[in-house]
Amino acid sequence: MDNKASVESGHLDTGAQLDAYLAASERRLFRLAVLATGNREEALDIVQEAMLKLVRNYSERPAREWPPLMHRILQTTIRDWYRRHGLRRRVMHVFRGAEDEVAESVEDFPATPASEPGHRLDQDQVARRLDGALRRLPLRQQQVFLLRAWEGLSVAETARAMGCAEGSVKTHYFRALRSLREMLGDCMP
Repeated sequence: MDNKASVESGHLDTGAQLDAYLAASERRLFRLAVLATGNREEALDIVQEAMLKLVRNYSERPAREWPPLMHRILQTTIRDWYRRHGLRRRVMHVFRGAEDEVAESVEDFPATPASEPGHRLDQDQVARRLDGALRRLPLRQQQVFLLRAWEGLSVAETARAMGCAEGSVKTHYFRALRSLREMLGDCMP
């Protein structure tokens, strides 16, 4: 009976750790999904689906493995959404001519302080410009940029999360930075 209690206690402890990890991560994951989809409801569905996959398939893994697994699951779920969404848009175009969907933007999220005190543009303008620039990046560049710059993952962690080579991460990140600098000009370092 003692062994069973300790095993159950371990499962409860792991469950509590997983709950705490998911609670601490959900807002950042949601931001990534909103930026990728441009739609808050779709982003919420994507994050919920990704979290369920983590719980169902990887809850027994050590807690240190959850962040890279979660990012990989999220990125895969976003790519799947793009595939479904692209098909849906093509079908809707045939029947209606266009899909009526309003995009959400980064400005709905709390602003972060400006990196330079003398910054001339207010935070709302910067958020709108960054939001638009990120949406214009190809999906892989967008994903790499968000994982590296916003989530702070290393090249190796980003490669694992995206299921690609480290060299590919470096290339996509370089191209994303170059494109963002061209689009944003004085807003980017």
